[in-house]
Amino acid sequence: MRIAVVHGPNLNLLGVREPEIYGAATLGDVNRALADLAAELGAEVEPFQSNSEGRILDFLADVRDRADGMLVNPAGLGHTSVALLDGLLAISRPFVEVHLSNPAARESFRRQSLLTPAAVGVVAGFGMDSYLSGFRCLHNHLLRADAEHR
Repeated sequence: MRIAVVHGPNLNLLGVREPEIYGAATLGDVNRALADLAAELGAEVEPFQSNSEGRILDFLADVRDRADGMLVNPAGLGHTSVALLDGLLAISRPFVEVHLSNPAARESFRRQSLLTPAAVGVVAGFGMDSYLSGFRCLHNHLLRADAEHR
């Protein structure tokens, strides 16, 4: 099983950008923790980060044939990008939306995500643990779906 991970805009600045909101963990820390968890679960992880919506869409199109599911932290694109939603729908892979902070507890414009209605689920507000919990949940979802198709 392979799970692709999309880290949206500005997540390359984790550990530096507003640590009181996003924590002290760097993107490298998140990716290492995901790789460790994937190995523990017997899965593979393929992380990708970009500040460019177009590059993220290109990655989704490229990864569709090798990923069973997607873990997506859309960052600010979750509130604004119909194109990202369309890209996720186009590849027909289940995805879990994750957020380091709790968008519902922040500014009103952050409270709605265009992706949420299409996601298998959402994990938010637990820092790096949002990624790890989301990965576990998606992994379990994919295992159940595989068992149902047998």
